[in-house]
Amino acid sequence: MAKLTHDELIEAFKEMTIIELSDFVKVFEETFDVTAAAVAVAGPAGGGAGEAAEEEKDSFDVILEAAGDKKIAVIKEVRGLTSLGLKEAKDLVDGAPKAVLEGANKEAAEKAKEVLEAAGATVTLK
Repeated sequence: MAKLTHDELIEAFKEMTIIELSDFVKVFEETFDVTAAAVAVAGPAGGGAGEAAEEEKDSFDVILEAAGDKKIAVIKEVRGLTSLGLKEAKDLVDGAPKAVLEGANKEAAEKAKEVLEAAGATVTLK
């Protein structure tokens, strides 16, 4: 098979439906043992980009910017929000800024932000 250029690949993707692209991403992730974390698909050329910007965002990342003075309380809250063990939660808090939750809905993200800030952390939603 001939090697495709970037432009040829982009043109092929433009012709795919959202479902076909989603299936492609899953196969790509499995084949190369990677994760496509934040991929935004605008859809076929022309209509998607402007409309997507007008829609309300429905997926949020909760980013721990800093633990603050009450690091132990923040670690406890991180453990409560995730399925991380004590060491993993401590490493996440120590390595701030890091994502605590990725792809959460608006309500879950706001609740997580509220809980972490109450424990003394600095948090942003993206």
